[in-house]
Amino acid sequence: MASITQPLRDEHKELFPQVDLLRKAGEAVTEGAINEELRRLADGAYDFLAHHLIPHAQAEDRALYPVVQRVMGAPRATATMSRDHQEVDELTAQFKALLPALSQGALSAGLANDLRRVLFGLYSLVKVHFAKEEEIYLPLLDDTLTPAEAGEMFEKMEAAAGEAKRHAA
Repeated sequence: MASITQPLRDEHKELFPQVDLLRKAGEAVTEGAINEELRRLADGAYDFLAHHLIPHAQAEDRALYPVVQRVMGAPRATATMSRDHQEVDELTAQFKALLPALSQGALSAGLANDLRRVLFGLYSLVKVHFAKEEEIYLPLLDDTLTPAEAGEMFEKMEAAAGEAKRHAA
């Protein structure tokens, strides 16, 4: 039998391969000549962050985390998770600022190090963040929400993600 939070688990499952793209892009960064594979991976990583992950995070902040806070009876229970989202925003902005360097012929050691730091930082942060949600928050919601409450939460998440995606475009 599927859990009440299965829609969010399914969404995470769809996002996981893209999270791995962050690691692959980081591994492709080298000092010196810039190849087409790195450009492709970096463009894909940025598209994932800007148009999928950040809207997903905004939806969580607006619709999922208030429910978790209510269920836990603690208004700041999700503050550390929201802080993860802020860090993803900051690292994505740093990544965006570094992307024009990929249109040059070569990367300096400093730029290569900065790109790897940002990409591996994003990869680690997002991977651990998803694990915390999957292992802590979702089982809690599975144990406490009614199907109607879960449905309302997912509708709010979908609306918030749609709004965030419109603003990202």
